[in-house]
Amino acid sequence: MEGGEKKKVVMVAIDSSECSHYALEWALHNSLLNSDQLLIFTVQPISDLNYLVASSMGSAPPELIRNFQQQQQKAADTLLKKAKELCDKHGITATTVTEVGDPKEKISEAVEKFNVTLLILGSHGRGPLQRLVLGSRWAFLGSVSNFCVHNVKCPVLVVKKRN
Repeated sequence: MEGGEKKKVVMVAIDSSECSHYALEWALHNSLLNSDQLLIFTVQPISDLNYLVASSMGSAPPELIRNFQQQQQKAADTLLKKAKELCDKHGITATTVTEVGDPKEKISEAVEKFNVTLLILGSHGRGPLQRLVLGSRWAFLGSVSNFCVHNVKCPVLVVKKRN
């Protein structure tokens, strides 16, 4: 790079939604330059295991919890594999990372950890009322994209799919 210009690190945060897939597609078509480093990031949310406890009559066996966590890891790995294959089709090399935790916190931490210069994520297109009506656990806290726009330490591009 000329003049000591730093390489851009573009992070696309994805989940299994169509909105995330669209955001990745959009990034591959519109936002990335050959000199950019692409990081595809997903978070395995810490699930409320209360239903496992309830279904086990009071105490979930450790192997049941381990199996559940392994299934989450497998789903994340499959999601990232598909995303990487999509990048390969566009001739773009991507690095993939998965973390376990609260998506808002983990995305914010990853932005700092990997010195991300642009965060791209999809929008479900729901306002606060729709999130409340749909019973989302983010209803009172705001969406992940909203949190990122206001709290991460880099520019954020929220990609909304046209209907």
